[in-house]
Amino acid sequence: MGNSSSSRAEAATASPCPAVPNASTGSPCPVIDGGSPTPIYNVYNQQINSEGGAGLFPGLRKPDGGGVAVLDPSNNMPVEANQVPAPGQQEVISTTREVSNIPKGGTNSTWVYPSPQMFYNALVRKGKAQDVTERDMESVVSVHNAMNEMTWRTVAQWESLHAKECGNPRLARFLGRPHDLSPRAYMWTLLGYAPPFDRHDWYIDRCGNEVRYIIDFYFDEAKAGSIDAFTVETRPALDSVDCALDRVKMSIYKTCYKLGLPCPITGDHSTKS
Repeated sequence: MGNSSSSRAEAATASPCPAVPNASTGSPCPVIDGGSPTPIYNVYNQQINSEGGAGLFPGLRKPDGGGVAVLDPSNNMPVEANQVPAPGQQEVISTTREVSNIPKGGTNSTWVYPSPQMFYNALVRKGKAQDVTERDMESVVSVHNAMNEMTWRTVAQWESLHAKECGNPRLARFLGRPHDLSPRAYMWTLLGYAPPFDRHDWYIDRCGNEVRYIIDFYFDEAKAGSIDAFTVETRPALDSVDCALDRVKMSIYKTCYKLGLPCPITGDHSTKS
């Protein structure tokens, strides 16, 4: 158990990706005086800076199994982070957490990834730890983190279309939807292609405007054991005319790049050899 690459791929996305914020640099995004504060979300897609201060995770128990976990408003996580070994755990798992490069919406911080121990606990809680062992968790979390960094880079590429209006987009919240095929993924499955092994919806804070992105994650068994085995397909959801236009623009830009043609907007020549 734990030696299957596809099992590790599934485990790498079985929990919400980034976790809590860490102090970083300030955001140049404008703040409207007198307006409502920018919503800040936890990893459970719940707003935590609403009136009343610290909130509760409905149904989320403390590590000792008693009571309900209370949020610490300073880091948006339960006051008692679950770094406790899971029931039946045989080996020690690292509790070290890695800081991401993904800026967190509503804060001057970036997200911080869960530790291998936290990730393992999440798998156990969800009944998805059958195909991984304690020794797998370092590599599982490493792949998980790398995939999220890759995903953020693809989102940032789309957001560059709006660089003049917002030079510092931030990830406000995200939602795992592993059982919901996106329209594109559904179309590909009708044509006989394998479905993605996971789907996320990322909500980007574009200097006050929330934009949803659909992200499909694919795994290529032929490249198992390498980060190249993972493919991330990112695009803005068709929630507005602007998002639809962004898809058209990006398609044109990529086509021009592949053909070595100058950009139809700037006139700059492609650097493709």
